[in-house]
Amino acid sequence: MIRAEDLLSKLIDAMEDPILQEGLRRAVKASVPATNRALQSWPYLTELADYVRKRKETVYSNIDYYIDETLRAIKEKAKANAYFASNKDEALKIIDSIIGNERKTIVKAKSMVTEEIMLREHLTEKGHEIYETDLGELLIQIAKDKPMHVIAPACHLTKERAAELLSSIGVKVTKGMDAEKIVPEVRAFLREKFVKADIGISGANSIASDTGAFFLVFNEGNISLATTLPPVHIALISIDKIMPTITDAFMQAVVQSGYAGLYPPTYIYMIAGPSSTADIEYHRVYGVHGPRELHVILYDGGRKEALKNPVLKEQLFCVKCGRCEFVCPIWNISGNVWGGRVYGGPLGMGWTSITEGIEKAAPLSMYCLLCGACKEACPGKVDMIKIARYLKREYIEKIRK
Repeated sequence: MIRAEDLLSKLIDAMEDPILQEGLRRAVKASVPATNRALQSWPYLTELADYVRKRKETVYSNIDYYIDETLRAIKEKAKANAYFASNKDEALKIIDSIIGNERKTIVKAKSMVTEEIMLREHLTEKGHEIYETDLGELLIQIAKDKPMHVIAPACHLTKERAAELLSSIGVKVTKGMDAEKIVPEVRAFLREKFVKADIGISGANSIASDTGAFFLVFNEGNISLATTLPPVHIALISIDKIMPTITDAFMQAVVQSGYAGLYPPTYIYMIAGPSSTADIEYHRVYGVHGPRELHVILYDGGRKEALKNPVLKEQLFCVKCGRCEFVCPIWNISGNVWGGRVYGGPLGMGWTSITEGIEKAAPLSMYCLLCGACKEACPGKVDMIKIARYLKREYIEKIRK
């Protein structure tokens, strides 16, 4: 186990980094009021959040049943290919078998689960040409960095730094451009990649066990292109996204977008199989303008084991809206520098424990102030303070030995 003091120099470096500090300041200044406005304008969002928590409790009380039902629904009702992966190696093996050995052009939507298994890095090593299509995630890809926030991965970057990164891969931007001029150039750059892509990869915000249908929330329009233009779509979906019904799954997507402050989102997209038509004699034929193949992989990655831990189980009620990060005083000055390889901030303590192990997460907890702002902000009422105290005890017991 690494010692908490070993993280201190990284946190100090973050606090002394003027670009990071300015990026975080701008992000927090914009995001916190946006979420507050959404919750004040649409108070039913808080009611839906309570409803989603209860439905997730139903799933977690019998997780194996719901995994089996979801896999069956994907195959029988959505007419897609269904897989279950217990860990990173299994997930990568399945994805490799779908893509094949030939070099492919791949377009990818933002997905924290793909970050967990280091999918982009893996596919690059295999020789594939892969592009993140979410603008923030594209910036992270170019910078060879990790997401700074679960919803806004590049929120720590100023527009000047963003322009610098984009120009390095051939996007026609200059350092003095503002966002309104940068975005159209990114659109032009990525549009060619969408059209040429052999494979589209996404995650999901939720998936329904009764139908196998899954929902994606987005604003840029990239996900609809990444999941419909390529002939093959692969969706990697963690088991904490399972909801009992299609209505429940939709509600979870709504709650996630509302508490992220991006409400109503530009798009909530439902996918329930490969493209199809029944316009000739009402006979359903698959593979029309959208993908001919849909492959859905349900991914565990430590979540089933976490359900056995009464403390860490709490983190699985998180919908990854990222609101807890924006209200956290430590995240405000460090971003996901205070975090594990993928997840940072208050939610990062629990998710790092689940996906990387308690020994990686315990030192992070020593910098939590136990102020409770995260729990107050959380739609799932995840008790991150309880998780932090649990990890602090684990850490202290380990270093005493």
